[in-house]
Amino acid sequence: MVWKPNVTVAAVIEQGGRYLLVEELVEGRPVLNQPAGHLEQGESLPQAIIREVWEETGFWFEPKALVAVQLYRATDSLTFLRFAFAGNVSHRDPNHHLDEAILANHWLTRAEIEAMPNKLRSPLVLESIAAYESGHRYPLQILRSLE
Repeated sequence: MVWKPNVTVAAVIEQGGRYLLVEELVEGRPVLNQPAGHLEQGESLPQAIIREVWEETGFWFEPKALVAVQLYRATDSLTFLRFAFAGNVSHRDPNHHLDEAILANHWLTRAEIEAMPNKLRSPLVLESIAAYESGHRYPLQILRSLE
């Protein structure tokens, strides 16, 4: 059997010191995560994060920079290669139906997020915020999609 990590994308969206997180059901348990999801066949990484933010929040997202590339081993058999993007959201469609697993969207401060470590989907949530707050910004031009 060939081992392959799951390629995922995530959005670090900050406005006025608050971060947009989604509350989602994972294995029957509510957890907090950045808007995030899997890269789908035929997508570029920026296209994937635009789609994921839309599906999970109803916001239009414009990725501005890559914040981090993270390799996370969740279990012995489950590894994620995660591309975290910083960017801006514009308007939210109030009639948009969120993905089925999404319970709610929350704008939280870093302190509020840090106060709930057991509610975070993974350590990548705070790791991405720390990279963002440290000023990590890499131009989107470093990402190449070759056909």
